[in-house]
Amino acid sequence: MPDDLYSRGMQIRREVLGDAYVDNALQNMNDFNQDFQRLVTEYCWGALWGREGLSRKQRSLNNLCLMSALNRSHELEVHIRGALRNGCTADEIKETLLQVAVYAGIPAGVDAFRIARKVLAEEGVQM
Repeated sequence: MPDDLYSRGMQIRREVLGDAYVDNALQNMNDFNQDFQRLVTEYCWGALWGREGLSRKQRSLNNLCLMSALNRSHELEVHIRGALRNGCTADEIKETLLQVAVYAGIPAGVDAFRIARKVLAEEGVQM
């Protein structure tokens, strides 16, 4: 079962985050963090993202809320790119970040909007 979770997780991880991002994470794997990389791939991507209860688009929007509220700017940037791959529009991302600002605080919203504007510009998304 774990190898099935790993394979499924790797497929989803690559589809959402892109080959370049995943290849970089795996290239930087060593004895210290290889168990963590396996855990992330199996648990986050295989066991959770592999569930059918929510669409990938909804999971992406949920992650934007969580990464913004937790002030995880690097992961927020990664998951904004993933949200775009999962079909989220700039308007859906904007609405999600507005909700973050109200419920998690204006400073979280300020950072989230700054990061989103940067990523959307880099990805050539009309704002």
